[in-house]
Amino acid sequence: MPNTEVLLLTNRDSDNIGDQIIEASVISLLKAVGSNLGIDPKSLTIRSRAASIISRKYMSTRDESLLEPARRAISRADVIVFGGAPLFNYRYQSFYLRTIRTLELAAEYDVPVLFSSIGVEPYSETNERSQQLKQALRLPVVRQLTTRDDLESATKYVEGTQTPTALVSDPAVLADSVFGVDSRPAESSQTDSGRCIGLVVTRAGIFKDNGIDFNEADQRRFWLDIISQLESRGDDYRIFTTGHFSDEIFLDSLVRYHGVPNKKAAVTLNAPEELIAELQKCDGVIAYRLHASITSFALGIPSIGLNWNFKVPDFYRSMGYPERALEDSDWNSARVLEALDVAMSEGVAKDPDTLMSVYRTLFTGMKGIVAPNSEADAYSLSELREKMPTYAGTSRKQYQEKMRRKLRRSYEYYQQRISMDVAKTSTKTETPDSIGKRVVRGLRKVQKLVTRS
Repeated sequence: MPNTEVLLLTNRDSDNIGDQIIEASVISLLKAVGSNLGIDPKSLTIRSRAASIISRKYMSTRDESLLEPARRAISRADVIVFGGAPLFNYRYQSFYLRTIRTLELAAEYDVPVLFSSIGVEPYSETNERSQQLKQALRLPVVRQLTTRDDLESATKYVEGTQTPTALVSDPAVLADSVFGVDSRPAESSQTDSGRCIGLVVTRAGIFKDNGIDFNEADQRRFWLDIISQLESRGDDYRIFTTGHFSDEIFLDSLVRYHGVPNKKAAVTLNAPEELIAELQKCDGVIAYRLHASITSFALGIPSIGLNWNFKVPDFYRSMGYPERALEDSDWNSARVLEALDVAMSEGVAKDPDTLMSVYRTLFTGMKGIVAPNSEADAYSLSELREKMPTYAGTSRKQYQEKMRRKLRRSYEYYQQRISMDVAKTSTKTETPDSIGKRVVRGLRKVQKLVTRS
């Protein structure tokens, strides 16, 4: 069989470790597909790039010379796989434009495209942006569209075409196999006191962005009350994020100013191994960030998801635990801990068909493109777990690059804050220089981590 090159596009460059776990999971799934189709591992090349392969600078300038790196990557590929990323975001992000341009280049070079387990914002007949996406998705290079959260919208985006759609699991539900971790059996969950509970915080402004009346002070009171209740009943806790720097800003404030002991917190997490290590310390998890819930599920750790976005309840519903996703009206310590106790008493049961949905559709899509004459059937779950290669680990160089990206984004964020503060201040005591010194002090910890790593 000739060489096969897959261009994999994910949110691999995100600070959110959940996106990094997705990338590792999709790479492992693609390698298993290759094995399933009888492709020699030496003949299969997977080039993983950020889904933002179309640069911001190109989007702002439309300078065609800036497309050269994307053109090279796309033109040499036999198939493009968009894996597990929220690619259709148009409501308050412009990422959909990058997706459209990528599809246009794929059509130019006649490279087939598979969308596998992607995030989909709701389809709209009246929104111009949504309709632009629909037009791009009608290009004949689009061969498959599977989503992890909104099948109705996905189907509407490609209606009138022959493109198959499906609702599938998130790739990260197989993270236990990808990272070589034994998932806890359902009956192993503890029901006595003395357990360790993972608390996964998020950024201060995420609720306002999603139309929820719950501010930074409200989130702070919520977590401090949860901690107080856990301590009063004899449970331990770990408090952490999934790695996004703005989430870490909130957690850092809990440690610095609100009495959360430093030894209980992991303020900075930067690689999949670090998040998985934190989750493995826990008997149960309460999380705002979805991929803390998904990875907990993969590891067999019961979790409660706090719904700030429709994708949170959609995940729990698809896994058979809709009652473990709580609306903001239930965000109080008594209700959340009651739900967590029930979840820990029940444990985590996994439906094999649900777990396999992401693999089976990816296998079908790849088979139709790279091995249409193959008579192979998709692996069973046990065969898949045996064939999925485990994550090789984050190298020193990769870790440093993750930290540099986080530092750069932190500086961009604080630079915006400086500009806003300068615009607001009218006193001589608060100058641009003093504001700059104040915010830079908040970055020193990140700088030291980059140096140490």
